Amino acid sequence: MTVAAKDRPLDAVREEVIDRLIMNYSHGELSLEAFESRLDIAMESNDQEIISELAKDLPLSIDESYQQKKNNALGTHQHNGNAKELDKLINILSSSRRDGQWNVPQHIVLTNVLGSDVFDFTQAKFTSSHVKITVLSVLGSVSINVPEDVNIHTNVNCIASSISKNTHVEFDASAPTISIEGKFILSSLNIKVKRTVRDRLLRFADSMKAFFN
Repeated sequence: MTVAAKDRPLDAVREEVIDRLIMNYSHGELSLEAFESRLDIAMESNDQEIISELAKDLPLSIDESYQQKKNNALGTHQHNGNAKELDKLINILSSSRRDGQWNVPQHIVLTNVLGSDVFDFTQAKFTSSHVKITVLSVLGSVSINVPEDVNIHTNVNCIASSISKNTHVEFDASAPTISIEGKFILSSLNIKVKRTVRDRLLRFADSMKAFFN
């Protein structure tokens, strides 16, 4: 006997419906407009029955091939791999950037004097569930870009400096956590979400559609 949608865990219902939306969109059963509209409702609603209704008229269910492609494209940020436990960076009157698919060390120590540093974690591979960034910045700027499903914790001392933090506030125990600590003197720290979960789902859906068409 099937358990009623209203009695099932919300996250499980949401994930199943989003999977079916992507599956049917990628096979041409849903228009782009209908897919995006239903996806938005599935992500925003907290009512299992409303979410479940979004997939009731869809003919296709997910299969093993879909699940494998999903795991490859949207799997956890954490990977088994080799990365330094400690990475020390000294940036004086210079600029540096870490982006793309890079292995994140457990601890990054940054000294920035009149410099500019960018850490982009949107495609990064976390080999540890907890990453610490220790910063000493004097007359410098530090920008940190993260995907929506990574936790950010800050504990910094600022002297005539600015901090801009535009991230989600819900803590996800299964996601990696980045802790930022240290001292900023006449400097700036900018933390923002560069790619949201919705962006990643749309990108995956488009890649699936291209694969089947």
